[in-house]
Amino acid sequence: MIARGVMLGPDQPVIIHMLDIEPAAEALNGVKMELIDAAFPLLKDVVATTNVVEACQGVNIAVMVGGFPRKEGASGCQSSQHQRTYLERICTFNSGEKHHLPCLDHNRALGQISEKLNVHVSDVRNVIIWGNHSSTQYPDINHATVKTTNGEESVRDAIANDNWLNTEFITTVQQRGATIIKARKLSSALSAASAACDHIRDWVLGTPKGTWVSMGVYSDGSYGIQPGIIYSFPVTCEKGQWSIVNGLKIDELSREKMDATAKELMEEKTLAYSCLIDD
Repeated sequence: MIARGVMLGPDQPVIIHMLDIEPAAEALNGVKMELIDAAFPLLKDVVATTNVVEACQGVNIAVMVGGFPRKEGASGCQSSQHQRTYLERICTFNSGEKHHLPCLDHNRALGQISEKLNVHVSDVRNVIIWGNHSSTQYPDINHATVKTTNGEESVRDAIANDNWLNTEFITTVQQRGATIIKARKLSSALSAASAACDHIRDWVLGTPKGTWVSMGVYSDGSYGIQPGIIYSFPVTCEKGQWSIVNGLKIDELSREKMDATAKELMEEKTLAYSCLIDD
């Protein structure tokens, strides 16, 4: 998808740097060979390496991927610990922003709404994922709209089933990753890769007018969320800069769920600092 221009546009040449651990070097080289064999017009070069310095040199955008596909009962903690060293090295070369990826959850929410209403997913916009990329995330449709034959309508009015929207819809999106692991015995692959491309595309190329996306960005205190944690907000992007969408009305149910996922992120931040101290 990157080599085809899905991430950065159809006119942007790319050089892809791929980093993996030493035991995967042969397989990594096989991926490089396939990229070359595909003859993508936008692909100007491929660097396949197990050397973190070589991998990070000159990089503009770094996508940190899970160290291995998650399986049932597995934790992402070990792979995250390995990647921390890589991420620190990347920041040495390029002092850029760091985001987490609720775009996958955002897309899942859009997919659930489009299926429920039997409309194309592009007709649904402005759902929000608040908080953490975990089972405490809050998929919020209170400001979402859907395009109908009679014009644009609120998703809540179009579905006309508050019970489903406030219960099953939320838990389905929250648990979607676990459900996919149960079905295919591995974590999401295609949908996660697609979401990574969507996230970078929106950030670099901008969001369509009147449309926002969900991004995990540093909280500035908006919506009463503790400053300094990386929390998923509705954002718009223009010229490589993101802005939190402010002024949205928050009802009582939303407030409760937004605070619950913020609490989990604060706990994770405390745990992360304790790991640094232990090291």
